[in-house]
Amino acid sequence: MISAAVVAAAVGFVPATAQAAGPPTGPGRAATVTSPAPGAGSAKAAAAHDASAQEAAKAAAAKDAAAKVAKAKAAAPRATAGSGAPAGTQQSEYFEVGMGTGTDYAHTIGLATSVSTDLTNSYVRFDVDWGDGFTGQDFGKAGEFVYFKHKYAEVGAHKITITATDLLTKVTSTTTEDVVVDGSEFTPHAPTRLLDTRDGTGTSAGRPVAPYGTTRVKVAGNAGIPAGVTAVALNLTATNTSAGGHIIAYASGKEQPTTSNVNFAAGQTVPNLAIVPVGEDGYVELANRSVGSVDLIADVTGYFTRSAASGYTSVKPSRLVDTREGLGTAKGQAAAQSTFDVRIAGQGGLPANGVTAVALNVTVTEPKSAGHLTVFPSGQQAPSTSSVNFTAGQTVANAVIVPVGPDGRINIRNGAWSPTDVIVDVTGYYSADGKAAYLPVEPRRMHDSRTSSFPLDGQTYHYETLWTHGMDLEALVLNTTVTNPQGSGHLSVAPDPNTLDDYIAGKTVQPTPPDSSDLNWTKDATVANLVQASTGSTDVVDFWNRGWQPTDLIVDLMGMYDKN
Repeated sequence: MISAAVVAAAVGFVPATAQAAGPPTGPGRAATVTSPAPGAGSAKAAAAHDASAQEAAKAAAAKDAAAKVAKAKAAAPRATAGSGAPAGTQQSEYFEVGMGTGTDYAHTIGLATSVSTDLTNSYVRFDVDWGDGFTGQDFGKAGEFVYFKHKYAEVGAHKITITATDLLTKVTSTTTEDVVVDGSEFTPHAPTRLLDTRDGTGTSAGRPVAPYGTTRVKVAGNAGIPAGVTAVALNLTATNTSAGGHIIAYASGKEQPTTSNVNFAAGQTVPNLAIVPVGEDGYVELANRSVGSVDLIADVTGYFTRSAASGYTSVKPSRLVDTREGLGTAKGQAAAQSTFDVRIAGQGGLPANGVTAVALNVTVTEPKSAGHLTVFPSGQQAPSTSSVNFTAGQTVANAVIVPVGPDGRINIRNGAWSPTDVIVDVTGYYSADGKAAYLPVEPRRMHDSRTSSFPLDGQTYHYETLWTHGMDLEALVLNTTVTNPQGSGHLSVAPDPNTLDDYIAGKTVQPTPPDSSDLNWTKDATVANLVQASTGSTDVVDFWNRGWQPTDLIVDLMGMYDKN
């Protein structure tokens, strides 16, 4: 029998090799870290596929044993009615097909199939109906594995049917299996508060999270979110912070990662969007990594499930709104306690119809007093949630995923008692015909200039590559953190414009930094923000320090979008 590892390799689910070749270092380019592929390239994925192959082998062995028992019974002497003479010893052929499947990509299934039979020199045709209108066919000897691989256009459940036919006797056997691919699609959710430790919302008692303590957020079955949710988009806010630290969000039941989602100093109120895997029990864990207590708030704006909904499409980062210039809205600061709308459909590379939600980076600058912004779909009342929190004079950005109203617009409310300028940059959108499905990963650190290289100099960039086996990436979900900055500035993240042919030919050019911004900082601050970064045509992402002084840069991988 072929080993499980060989089965996994033949199906196509093999550990990816980290490729040393990456974009060459050029003028203005910082030191590069080439990251091995998660998913197909991880030990966990290899083990999962190995297990799938072992299940296929077990299933085949069980069917073989059952068939042999049936054969033995059929061949046993039987008394002829009315006499003591034994019956004839003619036997029937047995011919059983089995299969095992493995998944680790957003849309792809690997399949191993074989036949157990007592036919001599049986040669078999395998016909596969993938359950989506497509079929496949291959041939092989009975008792040996034949392998298939198929990529579905849609995520969700699919029924696979295999019919095996002995080419000489025309004996057939059929088996079916229901499979669910690993990719998840997005369902927008009206901004809703799931947790507020200040007043006890979503928790048993209204008290802060203790130093180095954790709290849980119920996601599945809460606020209309269904069971089986794989990941959730949460705007996390740390407030009433008694000491500096950070918050880690991760799936319940998993080991606490060494990444971070929200960074804060004593006395700060800091929000940050997080796309967090949901544990099997339907919960998300929030860990306070601080020597002081902290209150935590979690507002949901959408969730992911392994069923057809809205896929993600990245766009070139572009500016939709700037109140300083009158771009996308009236010129002049947004008035206190006021709301203005923003046209989303047909803007910034987005289609005119079909956008269900949009991924934005929202920046507040020159606020006259402390307050918050709330971003929500048009046609609804402003919810009691927040998207960006700020203090007087602060420039602060936060990623936002917001449902789009039926008229193709969103609303932005300034909840402060004084005016402020507002900037909105778009990075992508969700729609029924979206290109890519989401694959959550166990959060891991891709880059940390404090330990792996040198600080990122002013007006230069660092690039990251993510080589994957068998994936066609649309975007990466990253948490970017700037720390130890020696001056003020902002970070811009964009796909590298060079093509694969450019890299092969050694003809790469210095990229032009984008006009958009992803996070803003002042000297000595530590600031984080979620970025849904397009990988372009080469799976290379550039991180630009748009300040004039060096800063340390940390990049944590939270997930990825795999195209169909």
